This record gives sequence, structure tokens and C-alpha cells, in this order.
Amino acid sequence: MNRNYIKFLGLSVLAVFFLSSCKKILDENPRSIFTPDYFKTEAGVQGGITSCYGHLRLMFGNGYFLNANQISTDESTWGQNSDGNVKTLDFSGVGEIQAQTSNTGILWGAAFPNINTASGVIENGAAVGVSEALVAEARFFRAFDYFLLVQTFGGVPLDLGAGELKFNTSTIRTSKRNTVPEVYTKGIFPDLLIAVDKLPASGRVTGGATKTLARLYLAKAYLTYAWWLQNPNNIPTYPAAQRTDPNGHDASWYFKEAYNIAAAGLESPGSFGLQPTFYDLNLGSNDRNNEILLYADHTQASATYNGGDLSYSTGGFSTDSFAQWFEQWNYTNIRTSSSNTSWSAVSSVQRAATQPLGRPWTMLAPPQGVFKSTFADKSNDSRYDATFVTRYRSNWKEAALKVNNAIPENLYNANFLPVANGDAILSFLNEDVAGVDYSNSKFNSNVGAGVLPGRADFVIEPSAFSRICYPANWKLGPYRTDNNGGLGQPNGSLTRPFPIAKFSELFFIAAEAAVKGAATRAIGGTYANDGTARGLINVIRSRAGKWRFDNGNNIAKVQDNSAVMVAATPGSIDIDYLLAERSREYFGEGYRWWDLVRTQKWTDYGRTFVIAGKTNPNDWKDHTVGTFTRNIAATNYLRPIPQSQLDALDMTAAEKKAYQNPGY
Repeated sequence: MNRNYIKFLGLSVLAVFFLSSCKKILDENPRSIFTPDYFKTEAGVQGGITSCYGHLRLMFGNGYFLNANQISTDESTWGQNSDGNVKTLDFSGVGEIQAQTSNTGILWGAAFPNINTASGVIENGAAVGVSEALVAEARFFRAFDYFLLVQTFGGVPLDLGAGELKFNTSTIRTSKRNTVPEVYTKGIFPDLLIAVDKLPASGRVTGGATKTLARLYLAKAYLTYAWWLQNPNNIPTYPAAQRTDPNGHDASWYFKEAYNIAAAGLESPGSFGLQPTFYDLNLGSNDRNNEILLYADHTQASATYNGGDLSYSTGGFSTDSFAQWFEQWNYTNIRTSSSNTSWSAVSSVQRAATQPLGRPWTMLAPPQGVFKSTFADKSNDSRYDATFVTRYRSNWKEAALKVNNAIPENLYNANFLPVANGDAILSFLNEDVAGVDYSNSKFNSNVGAGVLPGRADFVIEPSAFSRICYPANWKLGPYRTDNNGGLGQPNGSLTRPFPIAKFSELFFIAAEAAVKGAATRAIGGTYANDGTARGLINVIRSRAGKWRFDNGNNIAKVQDNSAVMVAATPGSIDIDYLLAERSREYFGEGYRWWDLVRTQKWTDYGRTFVIAGKTNPNDWKDHTVGTFTRNIAATNYLRPIPQSQLDALDMTAAEKKAYQNPGY
């Protein structure tokens, strides 16, 4: 493959039926149709593997998929521009989750065709002479998809028409759901155990599946299943099943195994490891670094291989990458003056294909608890600064914006003070402070920002963060090298790889298993620590204290606060502390709903939230703070089976009703 990267060209369908169709995404060799016999060739098997990587882009990077795993948590609520696709999942009185319209079908529709493709590779790989390691990649992806499905829907079908875990080419239109224990013990665990054994330490291609990746998902699957067996808050499951393990193990055994597998991954990481700073981990120019174990890849070199248009994308249910748009407010409304004596509106911050900016959709807004509680330490902990855009800087020169037929050297902003190109036009403050004037009677901030004496930038305090105006997610912002000194293509599909799995999560998995009672041991190697939950998390917190760049102030900052961070870690770690640390590490990346569902903390964390704009969320100047309540039922811990799938079944109405999860 060219440059040893996985590339994808087109989608072709082998057979279309209820749960499975064989998708082929081949490198530089488009075909209009593929028959079952094609899987019996080496090229067909290798094409099937490529398809496994390609299907990741149907989910990860898709804004609606991100929304389904973010909204209604303590990290996200609906934003000003949200439509029914978003609001129906927030449970806050603005919509009702439905099988027809709540986007749960994105996962269902992407996973099952790929599961069938993976089964085709597994069944035919040895016969056509491909290596066990290559077949192990297919095993990983089959387990990966089933793991996503079982966390989201409960028990799902292992039989797609030809028998359990068999490659199917028929047009079967009936289906039977397996139970949660069956999906884990028949499907997920066996495939991942083989993947751990057969996958190489270094990927076959850049971004390819590895032993470390398989260990991470095996450990996480063990951890999640252990919680399911324990069921501390009596959350119902479906299809109905006893909370017992067919293999005779109890929850403590699975917590122990989760710890041991994660520990093995930390001690034998292959080429993977932690980046030196959290900033380095998420910096666009450092994409595909050794902390990212799996990503949905994209490129600016070709719209075809990118999976989305490079100049203009509409978003939607496709391979386009546009998740970051959901977490970006409409900063282009900011206006500055061309005069130092009277107001004259100039658009000083325009859309640009740069990491802090990009295309604003204002679909997901962070509640104020994110800024006041989760990221309370903004001085020592670098993760706040390397997660959010807290300064919106002028770019009128890149836009070639003219005032009186000339590109100005200065504009005039808050207090009619001069600002140069690249200066902060609006700043989100770290804390509430006294003396912010939001009256706008003189300086006319059209986005509801305030002024402080002597400052040229408009300011907004955390208590004024709303559904319409808030710090955006910097981590996922666009990065391109073809802007050529201008604004670039901010409306195009994002061309960065979207991160799916990170090496850092091995520390969190082991720590969570330890909190749940797994016996600990000293961890050796590069990340040596005592192996306790506190010791493991302090490796992460130590890294979080190391700075090399200050995003907010846009200056180099070489500072090591790791000792302070470690000293501030509680002596006793509990699940709530781990969830807070997970949010600081993975905010806005689509982890949160699954984290809260796994630990059965969703209701506790998502029930209420605080945000400004209570009186009128469409009014930029409404800083009225409101407390909002969500009505989350125990049955909502499982998402609805997509109605489109039920409609395709050749089954009776009663059978379809029984197939659907309760409560929908």
C-alpha cells in the first residue's frame, strides 16, 4: 500500500439483507460488485481487512455519533443550533428519544456489515494463505464492533443468517438477539484473546491493529462485563438474562483479569507510550503519534481517500469527519470596530481551517460544571488549556479584509483599545471576577461579552457560559498544511485522523479494576509505579502537570507542575475520582456516555446541570443561570434498536415489539 498507510477508495455491496451486507473498501482498485467467491481469494481477504479499517469512519468523526455518546452527560447538553437529532437524546424536556430519529442507527448500521465482513476474512483467511496475524486483525474488529453494540443496545445477534459468528451471504430477514453474557463469552472474549496472541507488537501498516490495542479492548471488555455482572444499581438488561457467567466466573474474577491484562499492556507496550505533554498528544501537527492506538484515518491529499469533500461538507450520516463542528460556537458573530471613537462593526474573527477555529455548528454545549468543577485546577493541570479554546484571535489579514479599501494594521475592540491581527478579541476567563461590565452600552459586544478596565479583549466569565457562547473543543479542531497563508478550507470535511483508542486508557482501566477490588502489584518498565489506583493515576496526573505551550496566551511555556499534581491526588481513589480524571483526559471525545453507563453513574452525573441563558437560550446577552433537570429512566441505559432495522424484519408485530428494548 502506498506509503504504508491504509487507504480507502469506495463502497461496494456484496449482498443486502437485514443485518449484514459485505462491504468492500479496497485500496486503489474500485470494483462495482463483489461476490461471495471473491472472499475465497487472497485479494478478497485483504480487501475485507481494509474495509474493517474503513468502516471506522462511518462512526468516529461523525458528529451525530459523537452526539449520541456525549449529550445528556455532565460533559454536554444541547447547544443553540441543535435540531431534533441532538435534542432527542438530552432528556431535558426538549425532545423524546425515539427509535426512528435518535441516531442510534449509526452504530447498528456500521457495525453489523463489518462484523459479517470480518467473519468472511476469518473463515477464508487460512485457506487463501494469509497470515494468522492478518486474520487476527479481523478478529479484533469483529470483537470491537460487538463490544460497541453490547454496551449500547444490550444483547445483540451473533447469528446473521448462517449460524453464530458465521459469514452470511443469504437474504435472511429474521433475527434473534443473544443475551449479554453470550455476546461477551462467545464473541468478544474469544476473538480478543486470539487477537492478543496473534497480533504483532507493531502494526502491519501505520495505524494497524496491534497486540497493545487488543489488550486494551480485552481489559476494557473484562472491566465492563464485570460491572454488568455486579450490577450495583439494579439496572435492567435485555434480552432478560441472569447476571451469571456461562464460564462460571464472578465479577471479581473479571476485575482481576482486567487489571492483569491492562498491566501487561503497560509493561510491554511495544512502540506505544505516553506523549511528553497533553498538548503534544492533541496537537494537529503531531497526529498519529505513539499514544494513539487506533484512529479513523483521513487525509488532505485526496477527497476520495479522505472520505469527505476537502472544500465543503454538509456533514451527515457518512464518512465525513465533522464531529468538532458540534462543539464549536459561532465565533464568527464577533464584531470589532474600525474606529477608536465610535462603533463600526467589523468581522475580526472569521472561519479558518486552524485548530482553534474551523466550522461552527453550536450543537453541543458544555454545562458550567465542566469549567467550575471538572477543570477546577487551570493553573497546574495543563489539560484545561490543551482541551479548550479560551481565546478567539483576530485573523482579518488572513481573510484579506479591507476597511476603506485597505487592510488595516489595527482595529479597536473593548474599551476602544487597539488590537493587532492575531490579538485576542474575546477571552473566556478561567474564573468569575469582580467588575465585568456586560451592559455593552458603549462598546457594543454583540455576542454578550463584557469588558474589564484596561483590557482590549472582550471577556466572558464561567457563570455566563451558555448554550450559545462557550469555550470550544481545541483537541479535535482542524489541521491542514495547505492554507497557504489564508483562511484555508474551514468548511471542508476534517482531514485529521479521529482518535478512537489511546495508550493512556490502560492506566485508567487498571486503576478502575483496582478500585473494584482487583489485587494490585508493582508495575515495571517505563511507567513503573506501585500498581495501586493512586499510583497508576499519578502517572497520568504527572504528565498533565507538564507544559510546553500555553494555548490561551499563544506562547511557549516550559513548566513542570507534576509534583504539585501528584501531591494533590487523594490518598484514597474511588470511582467518582476516576470518572473526574477520565473527563479531564478524554473530554468531548465520545467516551462519556459509555463511561457513565458502565459504572451505572449516568443518572447521578446527568440528572441536573447548570448553564446560562435560562430565560432565552437564543439571546446572546441572557446571562441568567438556570438549573436544568433530565428525566433519565433505568431503561434508557440501553439505546433503542433503530426502527429502520425493525421495519426490515419479516416478523410479526409482536415479535418486533419483543425484539425492541423495553421503554421504546
